[in-house]
Amino acid sequence: MTAGPILDHLKLYLVESPIKMARAQGVGSVRGSVKRVLIRLTTRCGITGWGEAAPWEVFTNTPESAFSALDLYLRPVVQGHPARRLRELLAKMDRTVTNCTDAKAGIEMAVLDILGKAQGVSVADLLGGRVRDSIPLSFSIADPDFAADLERMKAMVPAGNRLFKVKTGVKPHAEDMAHLEAIRDTFGDTVDLRLDYNQALEPFRAMTVLRDVDRFRPTFIEQPVPRRHLDAMAGFAHALDTPILADESCFDATDLLEVVRRQAADAISVKLMKCGGMLRAQQMMAIADTAGLPGYGGTLWEGGIALAAGTQMIAATPGISLGCEFYMPHHVLTEDVLEERIPNREGAVVVPDGPGLGISVSEASLRGGARVLAEA
Repeated sequence: MTAGPILDHLKLYLVESPIKMARAQGVGSVRGSVKRVLIRLTTRCGITGWGEAAPWEVFTNTPESAFSALDLYLRPVVQGHPARRLRELLAKMDRTVTNCTDAKAGIEMAVLDILGKAQGVSVADLLGGRVRDSIPLSFSIADPDFAADLERMKAMVPAGNRLFKVKTGVKPHAEDMAHLEAIRDTFGDTVDLRLDYNQALEPFRAMTVLRDVDRFRPTFIEQPVPRRHLDAMAGFAHALDTPILADESCFDATDLLEVVRRQAADAISVKLMKCGGMLRAQQMMAIADTAGLPGYGGTLWEGGIALAAGTQMIAATPGISLGCEFYMPHHVLTEDVLEERIPNREGAVVVPDGPGLGISVSEASLRGGARVLAEA
């Protein structure tokens, strides 16, 4: 049996992209621009795969740390490794450097991109085959200027968008209530409303706040309190009519086992940067499926490469049935590094069907779509 493609050359780009609007949420805010690391991995036979590490400093890591981990520690492990032995490579990376889940996710997606191109199939096919060809798109209402977001909704809803997640807990509770009232008054039940506190509430007063917002009939309330307060999360899940979704409380499969044991959530947010890649996301969903917890495709500040990977993973993972928030390239980034953006149609992200991740990146599209801060 031949070894197949051998990973040979790793090129890294630390890039910065301007964003159209500020984003404010309970755990932190961004404005002006976002940074991420792009990964170009080439085999000895000339197949190129792309990956992306998009950490957020208040959530997983810093972009600069991810860049250094990839350059100094993971590069020697990756170069020379057979692409087909991906699980072995993931284990080697875990032994080489702890955490750095975003960097490892970026390497994994580049390798899967290579394997898909080598075999002429999409990454979704490599992950077990598609169960869906499009994914309902959830847009986050997170602009500090709520009036601007309401105007965006007025344009998006007629275009077919139905899922909107309101970032709550950043402003005073009375303002949150007024904003939710405005959304329901304007759109009624035509929109699927979700709430996300991003850990903004303290357990002592959270139940009163959540009982208030419960009346707006949201599909779920995401991470109302800091991640360590699983007993409080379990109390909310037991007492409220609205399902509780765990995000920061559920980074990986180990976290998920504890969430299930304590009955601390009714659903989970699955993020590639958080859990370490597509294979580990599917590992988490195997546990969640067994426990009866549906998944939601969450993001940090990824661009088109990582979101292409996310769509491929969700396309092949039945349990992630609550949609995805892969709105950054179309609605927030002023430009992206893909030669052609992944289509959004009638409120859904269309899963690319080309080989590998189904995307094209060139040196021209990369440099034209982001500011390169460092290369290695």
